[in-house]
Amino acid sequence: MKRPSPAPPARAAAVLPAAALTALTALATLAALVVLPSGPAHAFTGDNHEDITRRALPWQPATLTEMADAREGAVNANDRPPYFELGPLHCDNADYLSPRHAPGYPRTRDEATTELVACVGTSVARFRKAVRAADGLVDAGGRVRADQTDLSAHCTWDERPAPAKCAVLEQLGRGWHQLEDFYSHSNWTDEAAPGPAGVANPPGLGRTGAVPFFDIRRYSGMKDADWSREVRAVVPEDLASGCYPDFDSTGVKPAGCAGRVAHNRDLNKDTPASARAQTGDNFRRATAGATAEITRQWKAFEEELRAAYPENRRGDRMVCALVHDDPVADCPSG
Repeated sequence: MKRPSPAPPARAAAVLPAAALTALTALATLAALVVLPSGPAHAFTGDNHEDITRRALPWQPATLTEMADAREGAVNANDRPPYFELGPLHCDNADYLSPRHAPGYPRTRDEATTELVACVGTSVARFRKAVRAADGLVDAGGRVRADQTDLSAHCTWDERPAPAKCAVLEQLGRGWHQLEDFYSHSNWTDEAAPGPAGVANPPGLGRTGAVPFFDIRRYSGMKDADWSREVRAVVPEDLASGCYPDFDSTGVKPAGCAGRVAHNRDLNKDTPASARAQTGDNFRRATAGATAEITRQWKAFEEELRAAYPENRRGDRMVCALVHDDPVADCPSG
C-alpha cells in the first residue's frame, strides 16, 4: 500500500541473513532511531489482515479479536513502528527477474532468496517462542490457569512479559503477519498483465497450492542452517517479492527501488485498487492463499502443542485455552 516517502537511507551493521529473532531485534532498535513516516504500513491493510485471519481461525469472538483486530490485533503488530521498517517482517525485497525477462537485473537470484530465507526465519523464531510461552497456559496437572488465560483486559503487543495467552498470541501474530504479506507482496499466486514480462510487469507464478518453504513447524525442530538450505533448494526461479525502501536482512535501507521490481508500483496487492490487484483475479487469489496459509499454520501449531506437551493432556488443554474465551469453564481437566 502506498504511503509517504520513507526516511533518508541508513545503514546498520550486517546481520545474518537467516534473520534470527535477535538480529531483527537489533534492527528494530536501529529503525526506532530513524524518523519514521506516518500513515499505513506497506502490507495488506489492517482490515484485510483482519478479514484473512478471521476467516482462517475457528476461535471464539474475544480471543479472535485479540488476534485479528485491524488496529489492535496481534497479527497487525508488525505494522507498528519500528517493526514496519524491517523488510523480513513483511517478506519484502526478494525481487529478482531472470535474464530472459530483464537482462542485467541488479539483484541475483541468491540475493533475492536470502530475503525469503530471512522472512521464513522470523516465523520460525516466533513459532518456537510461542510453543515455549504456551507452557504457562496450564499447570502440571493439565488444569487451565485462570491468571494466565484471562482476557478481561486487552493484551498489549510490546514484547514484554505478559500472561501466557497474550504471550502466545503475540508470538503467533508476529509470525503470521509476514506469511500473509507474502501472498500480497510476491507473485506466488499472480498472473501478469498482458504483454511482455519485465520490471514493470513481473511474471506471475499462478500457484494455488501450499508454499513448500513455509513448513514452519518442521523447520522449528531443525537447525537453522539445515532448513535454510532446504528453502533455497525449493524457491522457484521466477519467484519475486517487491523492493521496498526498508531495512533488508543485511541491515541496508536503500534510497529507492529504481530499476527493480517495486512493491508500490509493480507487485503488491495490498488493496483491490493497486495495479497488480486489478490484473485478472489477483487480489482474490492473494487473499485466498493467505487465508489457507493461516489455517495451515494454526493446525500445525495445534499439532506441535499436543506433541510437545503430551503429559496429562496438557497440549490438548493448551489448544482449548487458546481457542476459547473462558477456558477455565470450557476446558476442564479430567
